[in-house]
Amino acid sequence: MTASLPPPDDVPRPGASARGSRPGDRGPLPARALETSAEHPWPVRLLARKIEQYVERMAPVWVEGQVVQLNRRPGTSTAFLTLRDTDLDMSLPVSAATRVLDGTPLAEGAHVVVHAKPVFWARRGSLQLQAREIRPVGVGDLLARIEHLKRVLAAEGLFDADRKRPLPFLPKVVGLVCGRESKAEHDVVVNARARWPRVRFEIREVAVQGAHAVQQVGDAIRALDADPDVEVIVVARGGGAVEDLLPFSNEALVRLAAACRTPLVSAIGHETDSPLLDLVADYRASTPTAAARRVVPDVAEERARLVQGRHRLRTAIAGRVAREQALLDGLRSRPVLAAPHTMLADHAERVAALRDRARRALDTRLVRASGEVGRLEAQVRALSPASTLERGYAVVQRADGHVVRSPDDVAVGDVVRVRLARGGLDAAVAATRDGDPPHTGGPSPDVPRGAP
Repeated sequence: MTASLPPPDDVPRPGASARGSRPGDRGPLPARALETSAEHPWPVRLLARKIEQYVERMAPVWVEGQVVQLNRRPGTSTAFLTLRDTDLDMSLPVSAATRVLDGTPLAEGAHVVVHAKPVFWARRGSLQLQAREIRPVGVGDLLARIEHLKRVLAAEGLFDADRKRPLPFLPKVVGLVCGRESKAEHDVVVNARARWPRVRFEIREVAVQGAHAVQQVGDAIRALDADPDVEVIVVARGGGAVEDLLPFSNEALVRLAAACRTPLVSAIGHETDSPLLDLVADYRASTPTAAARRVVPDVAEERARLVQGRHRLRTAIAGRVAREQALLDGLRSRPVLAAPHTMLADHAERVAALRDRARRALDTRLVRASGEVGRLEAQVRALSPASTLERGYAVVQRADGHVVRSPDDVAVGDVVRVRLARGGLDAAVAATRDGDPPHTGGPSPDVPRGAP
């Protein structure tokens, strides 16, 4: 907005030079800030006057913030207040005529919109807003803004259930953000230690309502999230009016809680209008006491569960053993296990019968084969050349082993081998003849008996 404002009247135009009295009279002053240097600086009065003229040209503006200081001096026509940003630690002083405040219920911590004109005091070098109208922001307007912010954050997925982290079962250190000496702190600490005496707390006592609540609660969450010993963070407050819970619907605080790496529990304790911190937290507790019960387990309940678990385990094991024993007893009472030789006796008789049948079949087969072998032996013997030799015949072989079948197979003087039924003779061929009838009995009249 300020960039579009025209320059003050006393700012030298291009091509012109501004002169002023300076010690040593070093020449004309630079026309623009960019032309200043260590050798040619602007005096403070010139800069202050330029800023003053520049601010005077600014139009009145509507500003939204929170009243953190309000000073009404009796007998004066001007009141002073400090307007702080609702998200960041930034503020501006505001002056207002008492008539502007008349009829306006204004107190510290109020959320207001101010129609003001910026004023720069050159002598003090301070910027101030001169209020022309102050309007408190109603609860309805604030709730409407919160509802709009709720839709925006929901569209971004900050309320999705899948991004919520589970709480640790037994945290050693619990971070607690609560009011100073508040009942919420007492409820969380006392109930948690009654359930688990060894739990430790890192407590950050901050303002949980008013102008500084957002900044202090955010700083506490950020510090506890950076502590590696803290395993879960609890933000606790014991309820309150809708106006008191507005800091817990602040966008900056809600986004900080969403980015927290440590699981966060919201225990604001307001059932009717749920702050946005409840929706973005990993777990929402209805009260600080409920948060304590959820964050740490009850040692008595855990011991009872252990006893119950042991009893159920023993009962289950005993039942299983009893069922298995009954199954074994049933198997052992069956005839096949009570007298196992009965089953084997039937098989033994069958094996013996099969063995006898096999033996008889083998004996019959052997007898038949023996007769067949005898018959074949007699047939072979009858057809054997040895049988012929037994009847007085002889086999004549040449020296090379060939059988002599004709006189032409030998010549006179050849040595031949005569094979008889028992032994053999070596003889020499004295003469050969053709056409001799076969001799059927007794020795030949031409060959003396016993001659070779």
